[in-house]
Amino acid sequence: MEVIRTRALRGPNLWSQHTAVEVIISCTPEERSIADLPGFEQRLHARFPAIGALQVTGHSGAVPMARVLEVAALSLQAQAGCPVTFSRTTPTLEEGIYQTVVEYSEEAVGRLAMKQAESLINAALADTPFDLPGALAELAEVDEDVRLGPSTGAIVSAAVARDIPFRRLTEGSMVMFGWGSRQRRIQAAETDTTSAIGEAIAQDKELTKKLLHAAGVPVPIGRSVSDVEDAWAAAQEIGLPVVVKPKDGNQGKGVTVNVMSKEHLEQAFHTAREFRDNIMVERYLPGHDFRLLVIGNKLVAAARRDPPQVVGDGVHTVRELVNIVNADPRRGSGHSTSLTKIRFDDIALARLALQDLEADSVPSKGQRVILRNNANLSTGGSATDVTDDVHPEVAARAVEAAQMIGLDICGVDVVCENVLQPIENQRGGVVEVNAAPGLRMHIAPSFGKGRAVGEAIVNTMFAPGDNGRIPVVAVTGTNGKTTTVRLIAHLLTASGLRTGMTNTDGVYIEGRQTDSGDCSGPRSARNVLLHPDVDAAVFETARGGVLREGLAYDRCQVAVVTNIGSGDHLGLNYITTVEDLAVLKRVIVQNVGESGYAVLNAIDPIVAGMAANCRGKVIFFGADRGHPVIATHLAQGSRTVYVENRHIVAAEGTQQHRIDLSEVPITRNGVIGFQVENVMASVAAAWGVGISWDAIRLGLKTFANDADNAPGRFNVFDYKGATLIADYGHNPDAILALVQAVETMPAKRRGVVISGAGDRRDQDIRQQTEILGRAFDDVILYEDQCQRGRIDGEVVALLRSGLNNAPRTTHIQEIYGEFLAIDTALARLQPGDLCLILVDQVEDALAHIAKRIKEA
Repeated sequence: MEVIRTRALRGPNLWSQHTAVEVIISCTPEERSIADLPGFEQRLHARFPAIGALQVTGHSGAVPMARVLEVAALSLQAQAGCPVTFSRTTPTLEEGIYQTVVEYSEEAVGRLAMKQAESLINAALADTPFDLPGALAELAEVDEDVRLGPSTGAIVSAAVARDIPFRRLTEGSMVMFGWGSRQRRIQAAETDTTSAIGEAIAQDKELTKKLLHAAGVPVPIGRSVSDVEDAWAAAQEIGLPVVVKPKDGNQGKGVTVNVMSKEHLEQAFHTAREFRDNIMVERYLPGHDFRLLVIGNKLVAAARRDPPQVVGDGVHTVRELVNIVNADPRRGSGHSTSLTKIRFDDIALARLALQDLEADSVPSKGQRVILRNNANLSTGGSATDVTDDVHPEVAARAVEAAQMIGLDICGVDVVCENVLQPIENQRGGVVEVNAAPGLRMHIAPSFGKGRAVGEAIVNTMFAPGDNGRIPVVAVTGTNGKTTTVRLIAHLLTASGLRTGMTNTDGVYIEGRQTDSGDCSGPRSARNVLLHPDVDAAVFETARGGVLREGLAYDRCQVAVVTNIGSGDHLGLNYITTVEDLAVLKRVIVQNVGESGYAVLNAIDPIVAGMAANCRGKVIFFGADRGHPVIATHLAQGSRTVYVENRHIVAAEGTQQHRIDLSEVPITRNGVIGFQVENVMASVAAAWGVGISWDAIRLGLKTFANDADNAPGRFNVFDYKGATLIADYGHNPDAILALVQAVETMPAKRRGVVISGAGDRRDQDIRQQTEILGRAFDDVILYEDQCQRGRIDGEVVALLRSGLNNAPRTTHIQEIYGEFLAIDTALARLQPGDLCLILVDQVEDALAHIAKRIKEA
């Protein structure tokens, strides 16, 4: 067995809506049925007893090794604690070649699981050991390293519950919610509106105390110190006991509380110095440590934090008791679990010494042993929810503290006996104010009720009913995609929306090109959704991007399918039939939202059939009002776009909107049939987005199909009295549509310049010139700049063979080089002639044509 290729499908894809790893696998004849491998299945189960059921794949009735890889990769992830359920293996038309897809929750874990599954299979084949515990531990470790921590994860979960899309911007905790101009960003428990100045103040413990004191919030007195002697002087001024801590620390690092002697103070000072150079000493406040979480202007959660401790049983040593507590599965080594393992370090040993204990001491039964002075969860402390106990005055002081510092999300640390009565009545105080507070003590406290703090944060970023989404229009099909994308974007712009667009020419934001080349894949689409100046997005969605990576979004508001033709890269990536192609293209239809629309070509039966796969509503378009699909849709009162009396009609129930085709320049008064289809699809899409009809009419009037606005899409020029047309058509369906359009335009003599894409099937290349030979007098064949896997002269030979029985063509010439071919055609033109140039290098070819026109 050999894994030939591995891909990560990072969005909805051909197989499912799950993120997944897709691999192409080659199996030897013996591996195409594990029944032919004696003892293999028994050895496999011996090494991995929890592996899932090995069901047959395809119609062979056999279980191939590719299926074993699939089940093993999924089961390994599941056993490591990953929430995955989907997988599939499908045989291709190539003998012994399989496509296997396995869901992942984290890409790094999914890829690793595939490698481990391959190692498991090899071990079972060779009857060698496989370290299952080690493999599962490695998967769990990688998962813990890369997945979101509990604080960020809670916020993301709350956003998902409100149907707000999200995207991780870094491998850490920076996340974007929403799209385009409606996006918001967080990093852990900080938002994009969290004040940088507020954060700086919160880091400066001394300044924080001054501001809180000025606001009337009770705080312990204290000051900064320069060295150990100054610290001892400060302690005497304040009065013992005291707290020694870094001036700008966090997570309780370097903090020592209840310092009672000079010796203890010196030790505390050096502990603080390990983390920061600036140290402060302040009065120790007796009581419990409480964390009050303020979000916006409200107290949303409160917890009592207790220092890490163990309770003696009269049998085990302190060290053994710590190990027992740390065995709790809720305790981990980082922040990804609800509790952190208790650290048994020098600080813990020093705290034991204050209790006349050592690591190997055996505490009496019921004796409580404190292992640290501070109660931070990051050092092994525990939390008990007390939200419902908080006195209104305590809540008010916490909110005042957050507002005085200037933080929208704030953890206020209070020391007092309890939160049932005002802080002032207990001689308690606010000891710290924390930016980016940890949330796990509130989400999953050690004791008590978890609080919906993630939901509270999301609610401060997004108003009720706001899901942060902008209108997304996805366009696919065989022909007309780019023109339709450009026209839809123009209509949205005419309505006042700042529109981002991707197509095979580049990426455009508000009409400005920000990237060039073929940008019809998910990476370019994600970049548009990332842009803060985009109110709506229109994406050309090519087959290649969907196959390589899936979609860039979880769903779209409108999906447009123009048509499905046989010349669209069939034979590549195991897409061998028009039906296969339709299954791939309909991915965008399957991911239309429930309130969205699929815009489908009613005349194309394969496209019309996609209506059954749409969760939203359907708008059918087609020129023939009497077509059964159009007529039925109209009778049902559903949205339909068709042509009647040289008008485009958009009908829903008894309402109609009519647009005179003479006011749509791109159609040349309705004569260019394929442009009429593009306009119908674009109008239907704009209607689905909710654009006003005035904006739609204005956009149609002002859309010019010139080389600047729609390069390579039926660009018409005048050259010395002859008509010149440049187009990027490159498959039989496109060529046929172009011929039908050209035949409506008068000409004395018609010529065409053509090359062919080498990655098409032989019959598709040949069919193009078979069509052209029936409509053009002169044909110039040129060799494409990139032969795409063909040898020199092979494509031109196929094109020439298509002209063998051409009924009209009288002159055929072969030329090497696109520009030379264009110049040769131009030199032959006479006034009244027409020449169709099928360009390859669109931008360069159009620039060359413009140069020749200017010279003329």
